[in-house]
Amino acid sequence: MDASFLHQEDAASHMHIGAVTIFEGPPPPFSAVLDHIRGRLRFVPRYRQKLAYPPLDSGRPLWVDDPTFNLEYHVRHSALPAPGSEQQLYRLAARITSQQLDRSKPLWECWFVEGLEDDRFALIFKTHHALVDGVSGVDLATVLFDLQPMPPRLDPEPEPWQPRPEPTSAELVAAGVAGLAKTAVDVASKALAAATNPSGAVDALREAAEGIGEIVWAGLNPAPETPLNVPIGPHRRYAIVRNQLDDFRYVKGVFGGTVNDVVLAVISGALGRWLRSRGIRTEGLELRALVPVSIRGEQGRHQLGNQIVLMRGPLPVYIKDPVARLRFVKEAMDGLKESKQAVGAKVLADVQQLAPPTVLAQASRIQFSTRLFNLLTTNVPGPQFPLYVLGRELQDLFPVAFLPKNHSLAIAIMSYNGRVNFGLLGDYDALPDVDLIADGVADGLAELKRAAQAKEARIAGARAAVDAATRARPRSDGRAPASARRRRPASRAGRSSTARRPGGRAQPPTSRPAEPAPVAAPGAPSAPQERDGEPQLLPRGPVSRADGPGAAMRARRRRRPSSNGAGPGGGA
Repeated sequence: MDASFLHQEDAASHMHIGAVTIFEGPPPPFSAVLDHIRGRLRFVPRYRQKLAYPPLDSGRPLWVDDPTFNLEYHVRHSALPAPGSEQQLYRLAARITSQQLDRSKPLWECWFVEGLEDDRFALIFKTHHALVDGVSGVDLATVLFDLQPMPPRLDPEPEPWQPRPEPTSAELVAAGVAGLAKTAVDVASKALAAATNPSGAVDALREAAEGIGEIVWAGLNPAPETPLNVPIGPHRRYAIVRNQLDDFRYVKGVFGGTVNDVVLAVISGALGRWLRSRGIRTEGLELRALVPVSIRGEQGRHQLGNQIVLMRGPLPVYIKDPVARLRFVKEAMDGLKESKQAVGAKVLADVQQLAPPTVLAQASRIQFSTRLFNLLTTNVPGPQFPLYVLGRELQDLFPVAFLPKNHSLAIAIMSYNGRVNFGLLGDYDALPDVDLIADGVADGLAELKRAAQAKEARIAGARAAVDAATRARPRSDGRAPASARRRRPASRAGRSSTARRPGGRAQPPTSRPAEPAPVAAPGAPSAPQERDGEPQLLPRGPVSRADGPGAAMRARRRRRPSSNGAGPGGGA
């Protein structure tokens, strides 16, 4: 798909992507930054290559070594004026993004920015989409970033880089034809493999036909007209949103789905609020987001170039309830994953590899038509560990997407070291209120988080009520409910306790040895006995005054000698 991004680009619609990276200070010398990048360029040879075009559109553009490559042209040095706020940094990033890359040179730039508040600095990257897609871009970043503050020293380059001579026109024509021939050979190889496995080929063809049919049907149902789809200019605005990855994981853990489902639901809520602020009625309105999906396998993960297909995801801006909106997005994305659109898109991408350049240019314009989608969204997973440049830790990473023709908003999302950061790129004239959409993203995630906490609180309250009811329910074995049973407190050594008569009246403590407990007569009530540390109630029986609680006391009084010397049973 490299050539499709080249054909899609014009003076207003730039096809470069990038990132704003913020590092802890103090800033290193600019010469150290140059030396650091110079020492890593050998791992990314395409960063020293430029485009070459075969004459008369006889083939695809080719990558050739740039004989005039100058690192200091691509690595720029800038500084923010005081006070050096982050808003000033993002305005600078917007101006840098507004400038188209020079196709006569390697298609990338890196800006070293000093003067950021809190003694920090930034690197702003800018790379053409034809050079690298999102998944490869993360891999390329590891070439410049280190995994520890003091990495092992790299071995010096065996010999200084020397560009190969530029090809002549005849060589460019031959290379272009050879490239088309190689693609044809690849297709023939696939056809031969299909012939050796006819049953598998039939299944693959059926899936491909179903996928292409779904894509055609989607094209017959165009995206709605909105203020997002207007002619754009070359100038840009840029806004960011910081989020915690744990918040997205928490919401998806409570309500189900994936982190990407939560992302799309949050974007839907932000766009719905923004549209209503502009007086747009959103009842029944469902926007379409173009979602790039990488088809790069593990074998091609470390290769340059794009291997992605484009699919349309729903953005139900008419649903105001955040939980219902997330549920809708989850069901829609589940259906999209089960559909054959990805297979059909892969087939169309393979067909484009055979298309002549003029046909490919027309197909590229159709692919980014406003009939298909309202805005571009891309979610790239990044490393979940800290990265370093020249011993300084990378604190924040904000992605920068691109604006196709007649699309005034693109939202890029990237996770890094426990954060999920949004970068919103808007057309300068069409989207002066891009910050309102950014605020809506932050508010939308907070809404879902509060809803998740409320759901967990309801679940916890219901469980507590069930547990309480279970403890209060009478037992089938005649024992009291657990809530009615009381533990007998253990005696503490060295502390006197107040004894109680069987009738319940307190008597003062005494030093007289305790008498053995009376033996209850058959059928009489007995004091609660302990079993497993808890008192157990015995069955009740008939009680008489002779054998009731005062029987033992009355017996002792009868045995005690009277004051007048009368023996037992004697009387006055």
